[in-house]
Amino acid sequence: MAGDPVTITVVDENGNPLIGVNVSIKGTSQGGTTGVDGSVTINATNGAKLMISYVGYVTQEIAYNGKTSIKVSMQPDVATLNDIVIVGSRNSPRSSTDTPLPIDMLAADELTSTGQPTFDKALQYRVPSFNTVQTPVNDATSLLDPYEIRNMGPSRTLILINGKRKNLSALLYTQTSPGRGETGADISGIPTDAIKRVEILRDGASAQYGSDAIAGVMNIVLKDDNSAGRATLRTGITSEGDGEMIGFAVNNGSKLGENGFINYTIDLSKVNLANRPGTVDPVGDAADFDADIEEVERFLALMPDAGNINGSPETTAAKFLVNGGAELSEQTDLYFNAAYVYKKVNSFANYRTPYWRTLDDYPYLSTFFPNGPNGEYVGYRPTFDGNLNDYNATLGFKTNKNEWMADLSITTGGNKQTYNVSNTHNGNSVLSDPIYYGDLNNNGQVDADEIVPGVELYRENSRLSFDPGGTMFSHIVGNIDISKPLTDHLGLAFGSEFRTETFTVLEGELASYDGGGSDSFAGNTPENSGKFNRYNFGGYVDLAWDITPDFLINGTARIENYSDFGDAFVWKVSSRYKFLDDKITLRGSISTGFRAPTLHQIYTQKAQYSFVPGQGIQVGGLINNVSPQARLLGVPELDAEKSDNFTIGLGVKPTSNFDITVDYYSIAMKDRIILSTEIGPTADGDTPLDQILQENNLSDVSFFVNALDTRTSGIDVVANYKNLSLGSGSLSFSLSGNYTIENERDGAVNNPLLVEGANQSVVNETQEALFFTSRPKTKWILGINYDLNKFGFGIYNTYFGKTTFHQQGLPDGLDTEFDPKIVTDISINYNATEKLSVAFNVNNVLNILPEWHFVAGSTEIDADDPSLRTERNLITFNQRYSQMTYDGSHFSQLGTMFNLAISYKF
Repeated sequence: MAGDPVTITVVDENGNPLIGVNVSIKGTSQGGTTGVDGSVTINATNGAKLMISYVGYVTQEIAYNGKTSIKVSMQPDVATLNDIVIVGSRNSPRSSTDTPLPIDMLAADELTSTGQPTFDKALQYRVPSFNTVQTPVNDATSLLDPYEIRNMGPSRTLILINGKRKNLSALLYTQTSPGRGETGADISGIPTDAIKRVEILRDGASAQYGSDAIAGVMNIVLKDDNSAGRATLRTGITSEGDGEMIGFAVNNGSKLGENGFINYTIDLSKVNLANRPGTVDPVGDAADFDADIEEVERFLALMPDAGNINGSPETTAAKFLVNGGAELSEQTDLYFNAAYVYKKVNSFANYRTPYWRTLDDYPYLSTFFPNGPNGEYVGYRPTFDGNLNDYNATLGFKTNKNEWMADLSITTGGNKQTYNVSNTHNGNSVLSDPIYYGDLNNNGQVDADEIVPGVELYRENSRLSFDPGGTMFSHIVGNIDISKPLTDHLGLAFGSEFRTETFTVLEGELASYDGGGSDSFAGNTPENSGKFNRYNFGGYVDLAWDITPDFLINGTARIENYSDFGDAFVWKVSSRYKFLDDKITLRGSISTGFRAPTLHQIYTQKAQYSFVPGQGIQVGGLINNVSPQARLLGVPELDAEKSDNFTIGLGVKPTSNFDITVDYYSIAMKDRIILSTEIGPTADGDTPLDQILQENNLSDVSFFVNALDTRTSGIDVVANYKNLSLGSGSLSFSLSGNYTIENERDGAVNNPLLVEGANQSVVNETQEALFFTSRPKTKWILGINYDLNKFGFGIYNTYFGKTTFHQQGLPDGLDTEFDPKIVTDISINYNATEKLSVAFNVNNVLNILPEWHFVAGSTEIDADDPSLRTERNLITFNQRYSQMTYDGSHFSQLGTMFNLAISYKF
């Protein structure tokens, strides 16, 4: 029986229309989905039961009584509304308990409750599988600290803003630090006050989202409130009395048209320098620089830290973000967001000691840098100032017609980093061209008085400040995503993405690179500068089949075509089964993935400064894979990385107040791209490699290469218990952890033939330690929160497991091991009125700092032998970096930090 037409209009608790609500006749396959106006028309017979369901709201069952129109008001399902996730499937959003994939969800207050100044540092103390470390004296790295999920490097986690791809940073990490040879998006620039929640998909998702999603996906959902506003004043200081921070942020929203909204955030902040240098050993420095021990001791008596400044640099930032949407018609909605971040960082290079940059070699330095107590030359400290500009914007439309949901958008984004180097010099002998006046006396030759000889351009005539250039990256992304519920149990989604990317190396001024360039940071030469671009086109299809209300299967396939290296095909299958009234969930997935080499990795070519034990800072060459030198060395062009991902997990939720999930993951990567170690001449100097180095005037070279196959596996645990009554208040617990089972190389290193023939390798022990053992083997976060009337108390303990590192120059079989540590943070929140609140945080309340000791992998070495003093000098550049170190430390700390935030709602 066809029945009579009836129009059902569905609204939320505030009377706003709900789009995409499923309306069906119970016991049949008849029904439909509400459109932009929240209504749908179906045919029903008198007495039929209408089922109205929507993710995050309480399902309703009503009887049809013959009316031509029915209005239904849905109420939020408190248990699941805040648990709705966008990431994980290209079909309709689901609650995190419904998804077959492990997803972390962090609400905005969980981020701000950390008291951390930036978004990335807040994640460090809330997400066990997420790690970041602040690196000292690392040139451009001071603008953007490397981060990673599951020890996979920053380039293998895809960052989304409201479900759309965020642009990469222009920075390529080339120093001996986590993330070496990679780049990632600048998540530290995203203002936490603009964030509604963060969704972290802990599973490979290349099939759903394309390149960069091997380790997972982080989706940052922006606030969409159109009424509430908040102004927040933040300040802080370290227990050492430095690192003073002051910041002011405003987040506000208003209606846009009748049914639209606009929400904006402005965040301004300034953080002063916090300096944490170490005490340098005279014997070690004398050996490093082949200097007289008495001269070294005299200098270190004046400056025990060798003049170094490292820790947290002075940083000034301005962040602006807007998010909005509006109804254009009954079938179409407009949405948009845009952000701009400016960041300026003032940091320093390693101090040039008087026995490193000597007056014998550079006699003019005594007049350039009269820094001693009596005006004598005692070295100098080059400064490094970085300027970062980052922007992203998305404009899109969502339509709903005949149950076909279409999402069309265009996204643009870019990152520009430029640098200034001061308090240094160009110490290279470069003469200007002579001036020839010609045969003025007509004697048939050019005489000496008719020539103005070339003059020394640098050294004693050098300037003290330089513009070395910088880098830029930008992309434009177009997306078309279409979905339709084919039946009540089967959903179809498909779409495509077109992306064009541009990487630009900005040329430095002549004096910054000429003859070798400015001391500490040479500029980009014309031959190494330029603009490079590519495009790619991809398409996917996704099927989600709810075989029963408890049993789900989701499958996705994707194909990509890149203009520079070809095609990639990947797929993913995931499933979930719930039983015991949804109290237990089994879930798992298997997939393939890929990551395209970034333009930074393909085209970067530069002079590279690095510390060489016993020789101090040396300059080598980083050559790109399309250069003549690379072809001579037999270095192949880069190909995409490939992965096989497997995840299986169990979720238990016996009550609404208690839940626990345990997930095992395994990631097998092939053709992993690395930045090689420095390849130098051999002892005999008679190999083809030596010949190439000599003919190209290179002391050593490094390059990018698909060198490794790796295996990474581990277990993630997340448990929560909330609403436990204690006195007049409510107590809650959370425990989350990550344990790495294996993270290691699989098989031999894939060396180019010339490198292999010279008995060298593109991967040394230091490189392997960076890849595999320099991140915590296990990390756990235990949080306890107690709410009592107007007060909220929190204590979080973060356990950083041990890490192992092999500093360059250490004997084979001798490593450094960083001890496990627990960092404790406490927070006190006071809601003085409905509008005014105060939050006080003490981070690292027990002043826990990294500690290490030697460990021996060979019985021939005694790790406790006092004679290993020489080896101790190799640690963190002869003790120059004590607390803030990139030599394998599992976390970086400035010590105890105090933070205060005063917030006012309006």
